[in-house]
Amino acid sequence: MSTVFSLLGQGLKLDTRADIEAHLAGVDPTVIEEIHLGGNTIGVEAAQALADFLAKTTQLRVANFADIFTGRLISEIPPALSAICDSLIGKSTLVEIDLSDNAFGGRSVDPIVPFLSTARSLQVLKLNNNGLGPAGGTVIADALHTLAQSLGKGERSNLQTIICGRNRLEDGSADAWAAALRAHGTLREVRMPQNGIRMAGISALVRGLAANADLHHLDLQDNTFAAEGAKTMAAELNRGAWPLLRQLNLSDCVLGEEGEVSPVVEALAKGLQEKLEILQLQNDNLETEAFSLLAGVVEKLPKLRRVEAQWNEVDEEDEGVIALLTALKKQGGKLVMNDEDEEEEEEEAEAEAEADEAPAEKAPAKETVPAVQPTAPALPAATEAAPKSVSDKATDALADLLEKVSIR
Repeated sequence: MSTVFSLLGQGLKLDTRADIEAHLAGVDPTVIEEIHLGGNTIGVEAAQALADFLAKTTQLRVANFADIFTGRLISEIPPALSAICDSLIGKSTLVEIDLSDNAFGGRSVDPIVPFLSTARSLQVLKLNNNGLGPAGGTVIADALHTLAQSLGKGERSNLQTIICGRNRLEDGSADAWAAALRAHGTLREVRMPQNGIRMAGISALVRGLAANADLHHLDLQDNTFAAEGAKTMAAELNRGAWPLLRQLNLSDCVLGEEGEVSPVVEALAKGLQEKLEILQLQNDNLETEAFSLLAGVVEKLPKLRRVEAQWNEVDEEDEGVIALLTALKKQGGKLVMNDEDEEEEEEEAEAEAEADEAPAEKAPAKETVPAVQPTAPALPAATEAAPKSVSDKATDALADLLEKVSIR
């Protein structure tokens, strides 16, 4: 029997208990390790029936509930979310939860807190594109801080990955996030792009991140560093923070000022993060001297294979650009300076994928175990298909609305 139950991307409108029980019938919750329900829309009654099923699981490791409230009323989300999250409390096997692409806003996140603040086994938290705003972001960060503080003396947190981008966290939640990140100190991957965090907030966040020595992947794209944030980031890089860092994305962060070399580039040029493989510095106001400095450090970064630096203040024939390109080529790396480079790379990847598929087509197909499917007849499909994931603009608009609405 398969250990995965999936209705992923089926566009089902599950309103009542009967709607979802038709899909759960015949499924043994005690063997399920993964459940994937993203791309369907779940109402309150259906969520309560799902919670009853989840409560009976004993081996659940991965819970994917991304994009499960599309088209739901604001008043429906808190009770449905509460039923689902409460059923997961105390699940010591659970290591990953994904609640991305649900328009919670700042007023619908409270039901997550009892679960999140006690989820000691959790390793991966995905809350991307939820329209949290500063208030909702603070609620989530405080819950994570409470989780860290609940650990016994000498007990290490299990949390390794936080993905919380496109949430308008802004400076208002930055201190809370910094405290949470510092309290855990075990993070290997943090992705918080496009959150409208500015200089003071970024400085606080970077200081909190500095307590995570095992960090491998850091993405702060499209937040504003400017002089203050760049100085703080440079200070941490200069003292050798994140020695295991493999991927760093600081694109669209306003790292440089006209006529000056960003202190972040100067810090990276010391080569202290020697395991770095991918460096993304797109649209950061970098000029020729910055590229020359990066060219000089390449040999100190033997694993560096890719630098993305499109839309900076240089031409492709610039001396610094050519120096960096040459240095990277010597160790099999690549410098991406325009869209054509990316398109060429995509075409090469597609060609390689096709070449890999050709021999596979000739080989006899292996028998695979499908994900658990409902054994009872499914109910007729809804007359109207559930809409796709909330678009970027729609999410932000709904988030703004949520800030003005109170749920009684």
